[in-house]
Amino acid sequence: MNKNNDLESVVIRLAGDSGDGIQLMGSQFAVSTALAGADFATFPDYPAEIRAPVGTTFGVSAYQINLGGGPITTAGDAPEVLVAFNPAALKVSLPMLDKGALLIVNTDTFTDRNLAKAGYDSDPLGDGTLNDYQVVAADISHLNLESVKEFGLSKSEGGRCKNFYALGMLLWMFDRELQPVEEWIRRRLAGQPTMRDANIKALHAGHAFGETAELSANLSQVKLPSADMAPGDYRGITGAEAMALGIAAAGELSDRAVLFCSYPITPASPLLHRLTHLAELGVGTFQAEDEIAAICAAIGASYGGMIGVTSSSGPGLALKAEAMGLAVSAELPLLIINWQRGGPSTGLPTKTEQSDLYQAVYGRNGDTPIPVLSASTSGECFEMAIEATRIALRHMTPVILLADGYLSNAAEPWRIPELSAFAAIATNPVPDSDDSPQRRAFTRDPASLGRAWVSPGMPGLMHRIGGLEKDIDSGHISYDPANHQRMTDLRAAKIDAVAAFIGDQKIEHGPDSGDLVVVGWGSTYGPIYQATRRTGVSHIHLRHLNPLPGNLGELLSRFDKVLVPEMNAGQLTALLRANLCVEPIPFSKVTGQPFLIRELVDKIEAVRREAS
Repeated sequence: MNKNNDLESVVIRLAGDSGDGIQLMGSQFAVSTALAGADFATFPDYPAEIRAPVGTTFGVSAYQINLGGGPITTAGDAPEVLVAFNPAALKVSLPMLDKGALLIVNTDTFTDRNLAKAGYDSDPLGDGTLNDYQVVAADISHLNLESVKEFGLSKSEGGRCKNFYALGMLLWMFDRELQPVEEWIRRRLAGQPTMRDANIKALHAGHAFGETAELSANLSQVKLPSADMAPGDYRGITGAEAMALGIAAAGELSDRAVLFCSYPITPASPLLHRLTHLAELGVGTFQAEDEIAAICAAIGASYGGMIGVTSSSGPGLALKAEAMGLAVSAELPLLIINWQRGGPSTGLPTKTEQSDLYQAVYGRNGDTPIPVLSASTSGECFEMAIEATRIALRHMTPVILLADGYLSNAAEPWRIPELSAFAAIATNPVPDSDDSPQRRAFTRDPASLGRAWVSPGMPGLMHRIGGLEKDIDSGHISYDPANHQRMTDLRAAKIDAVAAFIGDQKIEHGPDSGDLVVVGWGSTYGPIYQATRRTGVSHIHLRHLNPLPGNLGELLSRFDKVLVPEMNAGQLTALLRANLCVEPIPFSKVTGQPFLIRELVDKIEAVRREAS
């Protein structure tokens, strides 16, 4: 990267040991980017181990951010700037870079011992490995310790400031203000004045190093345009933060208190952390002893008239399956959020995947259909939490909302909406009739098939409810074969009825007919959006996965070929084939990493060549 670069966007990757404060450094750089008015998307990528062995490749923590004038919908393909804190970070990240990328390397860590830990036979700084890149060699560890020497810190304590030293370099390089980061340090370390002042000093020292390096032509400032965004108040937001606010907003829109019941599991835990701070918005939180207790407590909350919410990832959702059947049988509303992660069993707990679609649609005993939705971006988690709650209350059913590990942690600019822009969430009223309380409690709306939400303490409405099969009219326990058939049909019809309320599927962009359409769901939105814009093909992105939008089959029939990229072994492909009798072309990726734009562009072009 040359001096005075004028670029539309740039991709930066920060990488180091899991104890180097990479995620903190990246999140603060994202905040400074948002305040500068740039569009951005981030991708935190860290190991599953709490503290992997220092200096090893499987202990590398990374944070990638794509920033510029936009529209930016992914964290970018190949980083143009890499900050590598140690040899292992360089080893893991170098294959991702194109030739000519700028490398800022912490040379202090390139010792024989660290090189061996990272799997290097020789020093890449001197053996020609980096000849195709622009390298800025900086003794970051040493320079940082010198900058904080006056505070009398130990070497270990002083070393913890080096992430802010490197952040200062980046803030200079991209012409960002120091003040917001300073203010954050002052708030975060208010009770530790020495560490507070040392980190601020390291931040300024790194910024000064950038100016000094620029004078010697080793490092240059990069000019990026501001994003052209609609007027309004914006903030940077992760999927977990947006989901938490959406759940609170759903409670406000329905005039109901919310109880969130969860058991800690990666990558679902951040939602619990966020919701614990929203008690003033009518949200209660309960950390249960296990996954089964969490969902049963949430069902109890719904039975009591609150909005019951629970969250987990795939392994936890498997444990919740029996209780989901109880909520279906009892016809109680329940919001179930699944933050999908990689692989079966423990798998890849900190990596992203979309492989729980089958589990969400089919993964219960008996014929137990449940509406399934998905969020496509971090910010969209807000709207989809409201939409999922609306469906749950209207149809009196549990609803599964699929997100994934990438959305949980990735951040983007989010225009803060006015709650008045969302319609109130209504519930089915208790019918005023001469029927018995039992029958009134199980009177269903003819359009939604959702029953009245009758909770304990409502005068004159004492009724029986539970998991045993019930009479379709009275709600009393029934073992009648014909009644069970009717109840099974009713449960299916209730899910089918959801399609009548969600509206038609729209095309994101591109012509409404042609040779090829790319269909996606969930967090593949960003790369599919960019790839289809570049290749000029149409893009359809699904938010409602069960039931599918009523017009989807007709919409897909207008195209010669349907390409379905997804981070699993082809689950949406099979769902579309089974429900719509189409023959999509699957394009699967299960590496634990999001799709790259270039991967999708190459696949789209290959499909077009085969068709011609």
